[in-house]
Amino acid sequence: MPAMPSSPSIFNELKTNLLSGLTVALAMVPEAIAFALIAHVSPLTGLYAAVLVSFITAAFGGRPGMISGAAGALAVVMVALVVQHGVQYLFATIVLMGLLQILFATARLGKFIRMVPHPVMLGFVNGLAIVIFLAQFGHFKTTHADGSVTWLSGQPLFMMCGLIALTVTIIYLLPRFTKAIPSTLAAIMVVTLCVVGFGLDTKTVGDLGSIAGGLPTFHVPQVPWNLETLSIIFPYALILAAVGLIETLLTLNLIDEMTDTRGRPNREAMAQGVANVITAFFGGMGGCAMIGQSMININNGALKRLSGMATSIFLLSFILFASKWIEMIPLAALIGVMFVVAAKTFEWGTLKLFGKAPRQDVFVGLLVGGVTIIANLATAVIAGVIVSALVFAWEHAKQITAQIETGHDGQKIYWLNGSLFFASVANFQALFDASNDPEHVVIDFKQARVVDHSALVAIDSLAAKYRAAGKKLHLRHLSKDCQELLENARDMIEVNLLEDPKYHVSDDKLS
Repeated sequence: MPAMPSSPSIFNELKTNLLSGLTVALAMVPEAIAFALIAHVSPLTGLYAAVLVSFITAAFGGRPGMISGAAGALAVVMVALVVQHGVQYLFATIVLMGLLQILFATARLGKFIRMVPHPVMLGFVNGLAIVIFLAQFGHFKTTHADGSVTWLSGQPLFMMCGLIALTVTIIYLLPRFTKAIPSTLAAIMVVTLCVVGFGLDTKTVGDLGSIAGGLPTFHVPQVPWNLETLSIIFPYALILAAVGLIETLLTLNLIDEMTDTRGRPNREAMAQGVANVITAFFGGMGGCAMIGQSMININNGALKRLSGMATSIFLLSFILFASKWIEMIPLAALIGVMFVVAAKTFEWGTLKLFGKAPRQDVFVGLLVGGVTIIANLATAVIAGVIVSALVFAWEHAKQITAQIETGHDGQKIYWLNGSLFFASVANFQALFDASNDPEHVVIDFKQARVVDHSALVAIDSLAAKYRAAGKKLHLRHLSKDCQELLENARDMIEVNLLEDPKYHVSDDKLS
């Protein structure tokens, strides 16, 4: 029988996950408020989303240790809807967003996230690290009563930078002396005590907005439930569902690699969909996985569902009972934490790939990272996957070759090797010389594969050239699909039922 785990190890695991949950909750407060303000909704709308989405995905999702909540990638999509139609339409949109994510999970489409190429993953990680880093500089600005915005300068700037430096120093140095408490939590507590104890004048969480409130209450979005409303909210819901799932499943993949474990994408998509539907009915702005907070959690060693559930419970307790104290936390402490998260998230090893890795992989990584920074994650990943596919097709197209020999009766034999598809058609046609070839020419496809309609057209075109030149073309080892779909070359096919391959060709005529 396996040995039962000792109670000290269970206690340490509970302590790690609970303290990490507290740390993550503290780091989520300013971001939830900031994202709510970006979306033009109240701070509590962002905090309620963080509470509900975090708890539901942690309890029922497919990736223990991953943290979800109100996310900036979603907030930038929401703002246009809220400005034009109001917050009630946002709640209706989040309901539809959740339903679309549930459909995605029901269709078991989460497996396709495994097809994202590694250069795209590297670009995603590095792009988000830079986004996290740059986002913190918004806290270095001050908005005045007349609406004007200025950067911090003088003593306030030096104070902010000094506190950030103290936070970063504690995070990196404390683990050398003790790991009894997460260094991020210790840094937040020490910096807060310094600010409060010495009465230092610096920006705090309270400057972003009050987080005091009650329990979220159930209400149905106050919109007309008709086709006109659907036409308004559906485009936003579709984009939000896609962005949320892409960020979540890529973060899940990243955590899988970091922890050498395997999450369950479809279960996570289902939990996120359910969480968003419920959140919308309780006044939340919806959410998805948050890579910054997830990295804090994973780096603390918190890999259990308890950490995410604890994050949610701590957040709710802040709203209900501890808003006065949480609002006293200096923003510098939380900025320092996120700077460290950005540094640890960035894959510094990618800098060594320049000049070593294939140029196309480096280009894809830079493309995804750049688009993530200047546009959004969904656009970046889609662009990266498309470019990767095109690069693959281009490189694969070069691999179609032909070994040429002369038969005993003077016929010329082309032993074809590679895949014949839309990208390799030009290279395929360049292999042959109809005007100078002998009367009888054999093309043997035994080591080749005809993939799509473009390949069939290329073979038909080649057959027409040989026929026009008065030559006899013999086509060997083509599949049954090819034999049925070819037109000009059909009478040139030599059928061998025992040796002909049995693969299928991608062509609508067979559907």
